Amino acid sequence: MMEGRRVRCRVGLFSIGLAAYWPQFPGLRERLAGYGAFVGEGLRGLGAEVIDVGMVDDQPAAARAAERFAREDVDLIVCYVTTYATSSQVVAAVGRARRPVLVLNLQPTAQLAYAATGTGEWLANCQACCVPEIAAAFARCGIAFQTVTGLLGLPQQTPGAVADEVTADHPAARRAWVEIGEWLAAAGVERALARGRIGFLGHTYPGMLDLYSDFTQHTGQFGLHVEVLEMDDLDARVAAATAREARAKEEETLALFALSGDDPRDPLVKGPDAEALDWAYRVAAGLDRLAADFALDGLAYYHRGLDDSRYERLGAGLILGCSLLTARGIPCSGEGDLKNCVAMKVLDLLGAGGSFTELYALDYSEGFVLMGHDGPFHPAIAAGRPTLRGLGLYHGKRGAGIAVEARVREGPVTILGLTQTRDGRFKWLAAEGWSLPGETLRIGNTNSRLRFTGGPDDAFDVAAWMTRWAEEAPTHHVALGVGHRLGTLAKIGRLGGIEIVAVGAAGGA
Repeated sequence: MMEGRRVRCRVGLFSIGLAAYWPQFPGLRERLAGYGAFVGEGLRGLGAEVIDVGMVDDQPAAARAAERFAREDVDLIVCYVTTYATSSQVVAAVGRARRPVLVLNLQPTAQLAYAATGTGEWLANCQACCVPEIAAAFARCGIAFQTVTGLLGLPQQTPGAVADEVTADHPAARRAWVEIGEWLAAAGVERALARGRIGFLGHTYPGMLDLYSDFTQHTGQFGLHVEVLEMDDLDARVAAATAREARAKEEETLALFALSGDDPRDPLVKGPDAEALDWAYRVAAGLDRLAADFALDGLAYYHRGLDDSRYERLGAGLILGCSLLTARGIPCSGEGDLKNCVAMKVLDLLGAGGSFTELYALDYSEGFVLMGHDGPFHPAIAAGRPTLRGLGLYHGKRGAGIAVEARVREGPVTILGLTQTRDGRFKWLAAEGWSLPGETLRIGNTNSRLRFTGGPDDAFDVAAWMTRWAEEAPTHHVALGVGHRLGTLAKIGRLGGIEIVAVGAAGGA
């Protein structure tokens, strides 16, 4: 995860047990409550804000828990199963909040000491007993739920326990807590999207039918707000930017980027001249004001312009400032691609970066996909320092100015795209792979060598992968991030009720 970036969510936690057991087995409730407290600390360690209502062991306690969860506006309810409990009290604890539920079936010990285990000891380890009952009740009541099964992962033996409960290093414990962390991250992303504000500046690139987006559907399916912005909004803020603000952008830029010289291989690629840089710094300062004034969490932008008008110059001067915003967690998606801005935001929230990119070419000789774009780049995921180049023109666009040339650092990567089906539903598309070393284009664009395989040295059938990707009807832009993120992305799809398709190297999903 990138330095300082951690997605957070608010979790409502309750442990479940059966009140009838407590007088029958003295000390059992206290022991199980200790397990519940351990789960709460584990959730906090993963970055969650935890509203822990403790043990729910009858219907009145469940009703009180439900009221608390609704009042605290939690994003996810975590039900930790400590022993058998009736499903009626579990349903009562979650029904009013109408939030997704994560059922934790975490056993304290990997194996019972069968010969020495009595009824009370078994009850402390019978987490699995009521999980099917809870699942059936949730399904019939229309309550969305997920289940994590594994070991509790205690670092020390519980006093009075018969079997070995030190399972912190057991694979079943490590796997369970990784999965729990992914669910928390997914809930945090859903929280951020539901409260997010994405600016839409200008219009979509004319003719790109795949990019056109229904703002209402973004609000309806993600909960986010789309703030429609005019070029006048940016123009006024660029005009108001002070010399001090522009100089601050210059200092920020020179700390992050290298400045190129001319490239003899392409007459369009030059070292950035002072005038173009000064304009890019001023536009970047204006973008900062725009983002602050409208409390933006992301920005989709494009303006074509005409005859070297001021708005054309504004549109051509956006790449540097948008790269700087992207580095700050305000992803900027060019060509007015709102859907891709949402995908970039998701990867950024996961600490993966999320850079604006598209397919450039297929390399059949070495087996990789070249991917990049002429738009903004996320400096935090670059291999080395990104380079600023001067471009005599932006291919397919009007104007000239400063462009970013960079590649994503070598290692595991994930691409994430957001498309729409014919009935208007959103659909996520994703692929895990590797960023590879080797030559790339030096045309003032970002571009990287990517191979979507299980390992960086595995054979990769670029044609088969490309065909499978196209069959899912993607938009032609994706967000590119570092790390393998499919585990969490799949959970984001589940929590948001949005289909996600993972396109693998062999053409399978």
